[in-house]
Amino acid sequence: MMPIITETNCPELKLVNRGKVRDIYDLGEHLLIVTSDRISAFDVIMDEGIPQKGYVLTQISKFWFEQMSDLIPHHLISTEVDDFPAITHQYRDQLEGRSMLTKKAQPLPIECIVRGYLSGSGWKEYQKLGSVCSIPLPTGLLQSDKLPKTLFTPSTKAELGEHDENISFEEAAKLCGQEIAEQVSDISIKIYERARELADTKGLIIADTKFEFGMLDGKLIWIDEALTPDSSRFWPKNDYQPGRAQSSFDKQFLRDYLETLDWGKQAPAPKLPAEIVRKTGEKYLEALKLLIA
Repeated sequence: MMPIITETNCPELKLVNRGKVRDIYDLGEHLLIVTSDRISAFDVIMDEGIPQKGYVLTQISKFWFEQMSDLIPHHLISTEVDDFPAITHQYRDQLEGRSMLTKKAQPLPIECIVRGYLSGSGWKEYQKLGSVCSIPLPTGLLQSDKLPKTLFTPSTKAELGEHDENISFEEAAKLCGQEIAEQVSDISIKIYERARELADTKGLIIADTKFEFGMLDGKLIWIDEALTPDSSRFWPKNDYQPGRAQSSFDKQFLRDYLETLDWGKQAPAPKLPAEIVRKTGEKYLEALKLLIA
């Protein structure tokens, strides 16, 4: 079993960002992105780490970047510490299995969200307004129904501790430029639909996901993570039934637990029982095993 790492400590490397999950180090020409075992829910980072979470997210991202490399270039160079610059090798115990050496890109100022099923905040809005992110949908859809067509619903990127805000395509175009907005909408849907088909053969439904893109040498590339249980809703196909919430292999399990608490969804986070921590880790690991079996 890998040690639980909620925060890396690599004093000879230049730490440039510590996000909800990832610690990012600037290595000069490249970045070193280390995926910790931290977990956040409702934009609040929990105190407890999830066993093997960083490993699972890194290996799933590697799998999807490789699967989609003919559709769009990505930032991943290697996940093997031996391929990293020598200065990083002294921190091998913190990096092994959970880190990526990546190209440097200029991130776009939007999150690229793709929805294939009616769930989460989309379901809540549909019940009230008959739409998802202000996109009208047919009447009579059930919770967790497959949508008539895949939706691209961008959002802003919030600062740590703040909430992302859904925006229209037109607003995304103002932030990124019309041409880039059209490119990311098109490629986000292409990646998602190919991934959904592949996952289906493995017994998984990918209900929705979130992508990030950046610019490198004037061209669009895929960055950050790729179709992980942190950025997507993964449902077991053999238990899928529209008309209700679905069991899942992602952090929805943790969210569901937190919804039972008298907690205002603001820091400080509540203490998580050991069983919730263990079961969350098991769900992440099961997603990896199903995908890469």
